[in-house]
Parts: sequence; C-alpha cells; structure tokens
Amino acid sequence: MTELAWFKSSYSTNEGGACLEIATAPTAIHIRDSKNRTGPTLTITPTTWTAFLRTVR
Repeated sequence: MTELAWFKSSYSTNEGGACLEIATAPTAIHIRDSKNRTGPTLTITPTTWTAFLRTVR
C-alpha cells in the first residue's frame, strides 16, 4: 500500500486542535484525528463521503 497524503480543510487553523484530516484513495476516504495521527482511522466509501458533504453543506 502506498503512503496516504493527509490534509486538513483550508478553514482549519493551528490554534484549535479540533480538526480532522482526510486522505483520498480511488476506493476509499480515510479520516483521522489531527491530534492523534498514529491513532485509529475511519474508512468510508467515496459515495458515503459525498452524501456526508451534501448533508453538512
């Protein structure tokens, strides 16, 4: 498996510490806590991610 490229939202700042990071792959979206980069991740399908984004917008 290749290493994932993690990123935070452009709306995130370095002050709060309450951010999620995501990494995309062709068949999965990986989500983790930016404060615990070696901790557990949540992996969902791109379809589920799209539905989530539509809901929160």
